[in-house]
Amino acid sequence: MPTNKFETIDEYVEAFPENVRTILEKLRVTIRKAVPEAVESISYDMPTFKLDGKRLVYFSAWKHHIGFYSIPEGNEVFRKQLSPYAGPKGSLRFPLEKPIPYDLVNKIVRLRLKEIQKEKK
Repeated sequence: MPTNKFETIDEYVEAFPENVRTILEKLRVTIRKAVPEAVESISYDMPTFKLDGKRLVYFSAWKHHIGFYSIPEGNEVFRKQLSPYAGPKGSLRFPLEKPIPYDLVNKIVRLRLKEIQKEKK
C-alpha cells in the first residue's frame, strides 16, 4: 500500500496498479450509484463517502485485499452474506484474487444510508 498522504480519491486510486485501480473505481461508481448525494473525501488516508457529515462507508486497498468499512448491523441473513468477507473490528476483506461482490457493496451502502437517515429523526 502506498504511504502517500492523499487529498482526493483520484490521487488515492492513481497510486495503485491498474488491476487494483479498476476495482477501486468500480467500488466508487457502485457507492455513487447507491447514494448519489454522498460527498467524497479522504479520511484516515482512505477514500471516504459521507452523508450529512457522517461517514457512510470507506475503503482501502491492501496487498491482497480491499478493506471495506462502516458495516451496517443488518439481520441474520445479511450477516451470513457478509461472513465470507469478515475482517477485524467489523470490517470486510474482499480478496483481490476473487470477484468483488459489488451487489453486496450496493446493499451495504443502502443499509448504511437507512441507518444515517434513521439517526437524523
